[in-house]
Amino acid sequence: MTHLTTHILDATAGTPAVGVTVTLARLGGDTIAEATTDADGRLALGPDRLDDGDYALTFATGAYFRSRGVSSFHPIATIAFTVSGEQHLHVPLLLSPFAYSTYRGS
Repeated sequence: MTHLTTHILDATAGTPAVGVTVTLARLGGDTIAEATTDADGRLALGPDRLDDGDYALTFATGAYFRSRGVSSFHPIATIAFTVSGEQHLHVPLLLSPFAYSTYRGS
């Protein structure tokens, strides 16, 4: 079972991405949780523990950039990942209006 966190950095502005709505769901299933990033672009999401399985984080990137008056290409960025016994899982997102990148954080 896993505790999940994320951190979003706006690579264009060089700042944390504040106020991005993030949704956690079972892959192909129901929404588990939804929240927005804090003043540091960080968020702990979902229950205290996630069971093993496949999940998706969906980041509302288009709404984030529109709220700043910036044109963007991706209305959402969805990152699928597998939970398999980790105690903590960190899924960061490096964001720009026309690209995004992620990795398995620590």
